[in-house]
Amino acid sequence: MAAHTPLPPNLRWGLAAFSGSLFINNKTRDSGAAPTYPPAPAALASLPLQMMLYFNACYFPAWCLAEGLMLQLKYHLLPWHYQFLVVAAFLILSLAEGSRLYLGYVGNLQEKVPELAGFLLLSFLIQLPLLLFLLTDGHVLRLPLETAVHSLLLAFLLAEIAAAFLALRTMTRQLAAQFHLRQFEEHRGGWGRGNAAGSLQ
Repeated sequence: MAAHTPLPPNLRWGLAAFSGSLFINNKTRDSGAAPTYPPAPAALASLPLQMMLYFNACYFPAWCLAEGLMLQLKYHLLPWHYQFLVVAAFLILSLAEGSRLYLGYVGNLQEKVPELAGFLLLSFLIQLPLLLFLLTDGHVLRLPLETAVHSLLLAFLLAEIAAAFLALRTMTRQLAAQFHLRQFEEHRGGWGRGNAAGSLQ
């Protein structure tokens, strides 16, 4: 049974189009050799990505607990604008991480390109900058435990971005190959029926 996806249809179409334009190298007849399309494998889901998503989902509650405790300890020592920035970064990271992991699970296991593209964009555009801010800004008064838990989450994030990029490239190419093969078979079937009808006349 397919899992429900929270992405609206217009956003799913946009992410699918973005992935196709990024990873599919379209060739015309003028460009030389025609592209060859290998047969699609039985499954396109990435096992390394799924393993990292699983361990990340197990680790994330521990990260939330540790970061919440450290934030409570140092909150009164921060300047007022950094109090706002650190709390906002923690809340955005926590809220976006649940959506990001869900999109990663659905996109990888069900081989859905828009969800996997959404996972990749959330990882790269939201989670990565916020995590780097918490790790590199000297005014946030990093505690040793914070440095450790942020570093481990950053390692998960970078590995997932690389694995999701490779999985998305494989999925888009294979799905495009299947689409072109279906078009070719339909065209060949229509041509064969036309010849048969012509021979009967």
